[in-house]
Amino acid sequence: MKLRINVDGGARGNPGPAAAACVVATPEGEVVAERAQLLGSVTNNVAEYRALLLGLRVAAELGAEEIEVIGDSELIARQVQGVYKVKHEAMKPLHREAMQALAGFAKWSIRTVPRAQNAAADALVNAALDGAPVGG
Repeated sequence: MKLRINVDGGARGNPGPAAAACVVATPEGEVVAERAQLLGSVTNNVAEYRALLLGLRVAAELGAEEIEVIGDSELIARQVQGVYKVKHEAMKPLHREAMQALAGFAKWSIRTVPRAQNAAADALVNAALDGAPVGG
């Protein structure tokens, strides 16, 4: 089974109150899961990695064998692709965890889109930060 995972993380302040979210859908666009989680006070980049990890966990739970990850963080995408080195010490364990999770899929890809094209995941992050119930 192939799934598309839109991920987003955000912090209000850097660091500041943060959340991570994912929207998991079929290649045809049918949403099969939405999740968000509050992260406490972390940086935006940590929130983006946590969103990636959340999306990978949900896709694995749903039985995905092939995934396409879509987000708006060029840094995270390029680090996962191996284009950028992970220099910040706090990011190294998150990167390692993401790479281990990705290894559990038969095929995967990751790409970035403008924030406007990642609106559903972004809305979940903001809803979580605003205290609205999210997930399902």
